[in-house]
Amino acid sequence: MRALRPRLVSCTIALLAAGTAQAQSLVDLYESARTNDATWQAAQAQYEATQARAAQAKAGLLPQVGLQGGISRTEADIRTDAGTGPRNFNTQQIGVQATQPIYRPANWATYEQGKRQYEIARAQLSLAEQDLIVRVSQAYFDVLAAQDTLRLVQAQKAAVGEQLAAAKRNFELGNATVTDSREAQARHDIVVAQEIAAANELQVRKLALDQLVGRSGTAPLPLAEPVALPPPAPGDAASWVAQAEDTHPALAQARLALDVAGLEIDKARAGHKPTVDATLGYSVVNNPQGVIDSTTRTRIHAAQVGVQLTVPLFAGFAVENRVKETLALEDQARANLAAARRSVTQATQAAFLGLQAGAGQVRALEAAEASSQSALDANRLGYQVGVRINIDVLNAQSQLYQTKRDLAVARYNLLMGQLRLRQANGTLTAEDLRPVNAALAAPGTTPLAR
Repeated sequence: MRALRPRLVSCTIALLAAGTAQAQSLVDLYESARTNDATWQAAQAQYEATQARAAQAKAGLLPQVGLQGGISRTEADIRTDAGTGPRNFNTQQIGVQATQPIYRPANWATYEQGKRQYEIARAQLSLAEQDLIVRVSQAYFDVLAAQDTLRLVQAQKAAVGEQLAAAKRNFELGNATVTDSREAQARHDIVVAQEIAAANELQVRKLALDQLVGRSGTAPLPLAEPVALPPPAPGDAASWVAQAEDTHPALAQARLALDVAGLEIDKARAGHKPTVDATLGYSVVNNPQGVIDSTTRTRIHAAQVGVQLTVPLFAGFAVENRVKETLALEDQARANLAAARRSVTQATQAAFLGLQAGAGQVRALEAAEASSQSALDANRLGYQVGVRINIDVLNAQSQLYQTKRDLAVARYNLLMGQLRLRQANGTLTAEDLRPVNAALAAPGTTPLAR
């Protein structure tokens, strides 16, 4: 088992070093995900299918043209006072029939529904795009956080190793007890275990990012040094909520669904209304052997034009019950709209508060990092002069590196918080990745060089 530890860690270091030349920015990996992510491709296919289905609704307003043709044979026995005789003949027929709806209120409601279904599909695609942006960004920063964790654990292991060596020297010189050496050895073993876990976590996170963007060996660019995060989004929660009311795709989708439900009521009520169609036809009937009462060959060309009126009288109360059903479904759509509005409002307010808290946490952890570094320096000096013991130094080291890890994660969470706020109020676009991308290091920088 001990032999596997250095292999796992060295393999992870090799993966990090291999990404030096081909490190990718967040925008680069997002563009890759647009062409490779299966969930996004499925959303695009659904959008195209809905677009085609919406176009089908227009067919109910356009002419319907059909071609009919047939051949038949008649075999008859004709009986008269003069006797009985067979009469056999063939009939050939071909014709074109066209129907143009003039007044069909149900068809018109279906056409209007189709246009709204298309808008719903656009809203759903927008939601899928925002989800892709967040998923790629989260996977990107998960890798960076895992890289920082491994780097800091390795730095802590080196520091603990130095402290262990110092404790052993002091013990040999008689300046410290064996307890100092054992405490340092125990802390060193713990850090080695943490290093193995951090190396494994990094590999898992990189695999997840690789799968999402359709690349192998992805190497995200780290944050630039010194870290300069984009300023938090301005305004207050109320302004973000008001913006969501106007632009959020989920609310637009719910409003359109309510319109569709209202049009479904119109379709149901159209069951009581008459329909009017214009008809036009042309047919040719050929009788090579004549007809039933004549042996003379005939060929008939006929054209028909007219208007057809259909008035429904009674359908077994189907129309009345269909109207009741659609009225209830409209109430359901209205309730769904209210629920969507409340959900968007809550999510936007929560995201705004989370972003504010994240900014405050970053500032607090930056101060804590400086304080922890000062505490470690003081404990090291105290240990050298004999007023502090080894465990004090080890605890100060642990506190410093834990604070550094927490600060790195808080910075990534702050960047994600800005994206999630825009997702919560429905305004997130690919352009919002550019300010985040600007906070990353220049290509060629790797976490190991930080």
